[in-house]
Amino acid sequence: MSTITLISGANQGIGLATATKLAADHGHHVIVGARSAEAGAKVAASLQSEGHSASSVQLDLGSDASIVAAAETIKQQFGRLDVLINNAGILIDGKTPDQPIRDLFTQTFATNVIGTACLTEAMLPLLRKSALPRVVFVSSRMGSLEQATNHDTPFFASDYKAYDASKAAVNMVALNYARILEDVGGRVNVACPGLVATGLTGYVSYGATPQLGAQRIVELATVGKDGPTMTFSDRDGEVAW
Repeated sequence: MSTITLISGANQGIGLATATKLAADHGHHVIVGARSAEAGAKVAASLQSEGHSASSVQLDLGSDASIVAAAETIKQQFGRLDVLINNAGILIDGKTPDQPIRDLFTQTFATNVIGTACLTEAMLPLLRKSALPRVVFVSSRMGSLEQATNHDTPFFASDYKAYDASKAAVNMVALNYARILEDVGGRVNVACPGLVATGLTGYVSYGATPQLGAQRIVELATVGKDGPTMTFSDRDGEVAW
């Protein structure tokens, strides 16, 4: 029986690389979550054409109706969810000159934190039907409180305060869901993909490939019943909270 895996924001970047790796190398049935139903369906069709198991759902983290509909679709088609990868997120600090600070924080938290929490909450009943529920929250070292005090970090002087704060909040959301799923043996972890050349980062030339960024996410999505939980790590090891 295939492992049923939902990935938010899976139509591009790290999400797409993660979906491809899980489907091709681990035999997961990957559900491509995308704001654009057409974009998600296109990715699923491409994976299917390569002989992999995939489908798609329209998924907008800013819409409760979209989240509820996605959960219902998964319930009707599969009856459970084995893996949830909370990948979708935005980084808009500095992209709109003179943007009011309230708008910056509201937009960032609405997607990165509130939308992610709402999606996870909606999927809880389906995750509880899995023999081994796993949840991966895609975060960042930029959300590490310890790293934020280190003047030697490459991003110390960068003004990404809304994004940084949202990822620190995501880390706390993840730990709460690790606690909530502990009674059914859930493995809930936080992964930092590192600096990756994607649309989120403006395709920076010095970023790693999406495939490399997906490495730790895939590892955590495929852990066994004795695998780690309540951890924050990247492909090089543990990250301080």
